[in-house]
Amino acid sequence: MTTQTQERAQDWAGRFSERMSRVRASEIRELLKLLDQPDILSFAGGIPDPGLFPAEEIQKGYDAILADPVLSRQALQYSVSEGYLPLRQWIAERMTRDGMPCDPDNIMLTAGSQQALDLIGKLFLTKGDTVMVARPTYLGALQAFNGYEPAYLDLPETALSQGVDEAALMAGRAPRPLGYFVPDFANPTGVSLTLAEREALLAMADRLDMTLVEDAAYRELRFVGEPTPTVLGLDIARSGGIDSTRTLFLGTLSKTLSPALRIGWVCGPKPVIEKLVLLKQGADLHVSTINQMVAHRAVTEGYDQHLHRLRGAYGAKARVMLSALERTMPKGVTWSHPEGGMFVWIDLPEGIDGAALLARAIEEERVAFVPGAPFFAEKQTPNAIRLSYSLPTDAQIEEGVQRLARLISKVIAGE
Repeated sequence: MTTQTQERAQDWAGRFSERMSRVRASEIRELLKLLDQPDILSFAGGIPDPGLFPAEEIQKGYDAILADPVLSRQALQYSVSEGYLPLRQWIAERMTRDGMPCDPDNIMLTAGSQQALDLIGKLFLTKGDTVMVARPTYLGALQAFNGYEPAYLDLPETALSQGVDEAALMAGRAPRPLGYFVPDFANPTGVSLTLAEREALLAMADRLDMTLVEDAAYRELRFVGEPTPTVLGLDIARSGGIDSTRTLFLGTLSKTLSPALRIGWVCGPKPVIEKLVLLKQGADLHVSTINQMVAHRAVTEGYDQHLHRLRGAYGAKARVMLSALERTMPKGVTWSHPEGGMFVWIDLPEGIDGAALLARAIEEERVAFVPGAPFFAEKQTPNAIRLSYSLPTDAQIEEGVQRLARLISKVIAGE
């Protein structure tokens, strides 16, 4: 760049809004680049196994819609911001079956549930407002909310099971917080809230006048045990109807059908949905019409059988990982035992930093994972890491865990 060009270059950093100082690149997105290196065994990206995508059914959907003169005109045209009505009807029926009676007017389709998080942040958060989250929590939620400049509050790990001094917890904080939780097979831990903990969360929300966001991205991927009622379902049962609840439910087809379709949804009281629709109009008008129509065809033709296949596949991979961890990990290392989802959370001995361990793991053992620290909103816990078993093969899981255990043993020994 010439001196003259440098002098004429704009100072873009000085023009950005203050909120951009809180916007950071996702460590997970950066780690996904490692997947392009064939010799890396990666447990980093919590993404679906592409071998499980129903590609043929999706292809048939596009072909059938585009071959129909009437449907093709609709599919390639602008659409309503609320989303494709037949798909919203299917979602409402499925949610009602899962203990959350609602109708299509309680549902807005979004470009993945990630967009729902952004729109909820825009709707509810003013600078300095309180956002209560679990310790640890989903990094993508923090990224979505960061732009609206909230003050985070990590809920103590034992608060829902043993209680907490709520007055002390909220001291000096903005009232009427927004609470974000992943009750089923949470990202990053794989842990679920018990029924008692879900009821305790609702009771706390009542006392604090807190709006709850229930992220159910992994709920359909249970491979062990029986389903627990959703927070929204419990809220509806005690309040008498969805329009009297304080809970917003986020669903997605990204983990079950395909992330590329970008189909998620938010379900909640109609007055909230009406405002979110206005915000979506200003953001992107609507989700891709043809993708919504293809998704509807896919979920109405053998979706439960497809879910059965997913649960079997991810359950088998989880068992391989848990077995390998049990056989190989040194004393002092503990981990979660998920009943669904895609993740295992590992707590390392005190003094071992997950980020430093990752650097050595890539250099010495050619294995990747996600350090735990970025998943904490307030006070970071560095001696933790997240492993995902969704993408690697059984053989890769076995080999990768052995490599990781070998390295952790060396670190513990001071090597």
